[in-house]
Amino acid sequence: MKYLLLLNCLVIPVINVYPASAHSVKIAGDVGGTLHIEPNDNPRAGEPTQAWFALTRKGGRVIPLAQCNCRLAVYAQPYAPGEPPLLEPSLNPVAAERYQGIPGAEIVFPKPGIYQLQLNGKPTSGATFKPFNLKFEVTVAAGTSNNPQDLQDVNSGVAQGESRLPLLAIALPILGFVGILFVVLQNMRGRRE
Repeated sequence: MKYLLLLNCLVIPVINVYPASAHSVKIAGDVGGTLHIEPNDNPRAGEPTQAWFALTRKGGRVIPLAQCNCRLAVYAQPYAPGEPPLLEPSLNPVAAERYQGIPGAEIVFPKPGIYQLQLNGKPTSGATFKPFNLKFEVTVAAGTSNNPQDLQDVNSGVAQGESRLPLLAIALPILGFVGILFVVLQNMRGRRE
């Protein structure tokens, strides 16, 4: 019984851990793209954010901006197909981590919420990759804005996020706790008799 109790204590917290990734990776055709946002993949509304895209071909060869006719579009979520982008920041070659000359842009997200960054690219003359369309979802936190509407948007986003929490994520810890309590009470009863 002690081992079962120990197993419950170890397994229940692990089940509820959601995987997190500092960089978002997407693949389209023969091109893979990794999005990184400064600072620390945690953009804030109203503050300049540096976003860069590490583009690679199959095999890991880097695609610099000079070899890609790339276009970045930023959409506020939710958006309807055909709707014009909220922002179209210009791309510039940047050096980040081990990458040189990759596409990067400075973005100022207008308010907190969820945004989609779409990076479309076609090879320039001499480049040999297929055209691609990569879509990255970005959550923007409240920033330096003193606008009360922005705070309201943050609160509504939190409420919506809570409603999306899977029932299983709530039920498993409760069931685990009830199971542990049941085992402990059974052991206590067995010792009294």
